[in-house]
Amino acid sequence: MAKAYEKIADELRAQIRAGQLEPGDRLPSEADLIKSSGRSGPTVQQALRVLQAEGLIEKQHGRGTFVRRPRTLVQRTNMRHQWEKDRARAPEQKRLETGSTEHDTGLGVNDLVFHAAYREIEAPKEIAAAMGVDEGTALVERTYRTRYNAERNPFSLVTSHLIRDVVKGNPDLLDETKEPWPGGTWNQLLTVGIEIDRIEDRVTARPPTVEEAEELGLPPGTSVLVLRKTSYDTDNRIVEMSDVTLPGDRTEMLFTTHLERW
Repeated sequence: MAKAYEKIADELRAQIRAGQLEPGDRLPSEADLIKSSGRSGPTVQQALRVLQAEGLIEKQHGRGTFVRRPRTLVQRTNMRHQWEKDRARAPEQKRLETGSTEHDTGLGVNDLVFHAAYREIEAPKEIAAAMGVDEGTALVERTYRTRYNAERNPFSLVTSHLIRDVVKGNPDLLDETKEPWPGGTWNQLLTVGIEIDRIEDRVTARPPTVEEAEELGLPPGTSVLVLRKTSYDTDNRIVEMSDVTLPGDRTEMLFTTHLERW
């Protein structure tokens, strides 16, 4: 037998799915729900927590509770790597037309808000081991945030590492004001004579930190996917490593494997 809070949640969920409550609509206040359901405050609050955990509603501080708007889906496929490599050698005007976020979301350049920040660091033990360099090696650490201009939260949290001595031949690669770079990291590395040979993607899942949940706008209980992308050049050197934190409620990972025929 359904509990009282489940009945309230079921009724509101049905209204949302039937379109009686549309994305962006404000739900009745807790006081109104208490009155209309004849249930207690804690029961109504539990029902709202269930719907919030399902990602159907969101609380906005000082404004109330609203039906959550569907967020733009990001589909990352392994086919994107060849697309990025092909794009790296395209004429600049062609590279300026689109980027990897547009490729993954179907949005246009003018739909996006982009932010980049660079700093130089000494490679900590874990990063040094993963990149195959000595601890303390000078790295360029780059953080990226890109969001749809109609939404408040970024698609992902990206931290990228380059070996400073490998890219210093082009001073522009050390300058955050040159971002977004047409052709991305693949073209940046091409400017210093590096061709990417292969990409290793390692994906795990975990609960988000409090800071990640807030920045990504995650409903309670939503996991994140953590992607470590390692780029190897044609001399088998690791030339770039990115850690990408992806929200589980809007990210789809699609892997297509072409097999040799018998």
